[in-house]
Amino acid sequence: MNNYPVATVFGFSGNIGLYCGRILAKRNYRCLAPVRNSFTSGNLKTQFPPGVLEFIPFDINNLDKVKDAIENSSYVINLIGILNESRREKFQSIHVDFPEVIAKICQNSGIKKFIHVSALGCSPESRSRYQQSKALGEEKALSNFKKTVIIRPSVVVSSEDRFSNLFAQLSFSPIIPIPKLNYKIQPIFVDDVAKAIVRAIEIKNNEGSIYELGGEKIFSMGDMVKLILRIIGKKRLVVEMPMTLAKIQSTLLGLLPIPPILTKDQCLILSEKDNIVSGDYLTLEDLNIKPTDVEKEMETWLWRHRSGGEFAKV
Repeated sequence: MNNYPVATVFGFSGNIGLYCGRILAKRNYRCLAPVRNSFTSGNLKTQFPPGVLEFIPFDINNLDKVKDAIENSSYVINLIGILNESRREKFQSIHVDFPEVIAKICQNSGIKKFIHVSALGCSPESRSRYQQSKALGEEKALSNFKKTVIIRPSVVVSSEDRFSNLFAQLSFSPIIPIPKLNYKIQPIFVDDVAKAIVRAIEIKNNEGSIYELGGEKIFSMGDMVKLILRIIGKKRLVVEMPMTLAKIQSTLLGLLPIPPILTKDQCLILSEKDNIVSGDYLTLEDLNIKPTDVEKEMETWLWRHRSGGEFAKV
């Protein structure tokens, strides 16, 4: 296996990382997974053939460990990102500073290609700190390593996601308030994102490219929530919450230790342009990937939220 290409995957244990690792393994890549604690991630090794996955001690604040994780690889993939800020994790350090560090190390380590996963809709002009930081992170990655490729997915859905499962959990309430029901999203299945990442590695002469990834269908937020409710067989009233009220609510709930359902920063995102493929950049089609039907895929995991619980035979 020493002759196989090696890919370092930051964020391997996250929503996209495991799917990405499975595809890399099928294509005979070895995966180096920088993790904070190899003991808590040990179960991941059982899903791969012996020798395919290797854990590396990792501390995002220790540049030496970051360098060690990269210098013996051919390719680097960065999947690390946060949706909410905390006392320990800030958008600036995770979305801007860290990609810059990776890109600089890649420049000095002979890396063939760096795949940086950003977010659809990111913009330096956005009022959202999340979207601003994602855009600046792209800029830092591209300017410090010319062999960088940017992946911008829309809302990523999977059995582990915080999107479809969250709204399914909220079905305990007879009324589900949603800010801006007509806000449009283009949800994409996690496996399609993983395929796009690996395909972007293997395509030649695409360094410096940006890919916007969206699913086959565009939904409004209201229609997406109604679809989730229909899949789990529950009738609930989906109503629009005034944006002013949503911001007040998110600010108050943000004072609690548990993150609110919708943060104030996310409210700002909903106040801006829709989260759909713009047509100004490369897409799944350029990667020769046909998007998966997210409606059919969601049925495979949302059934556990139906009446009767996870073990109901429905």
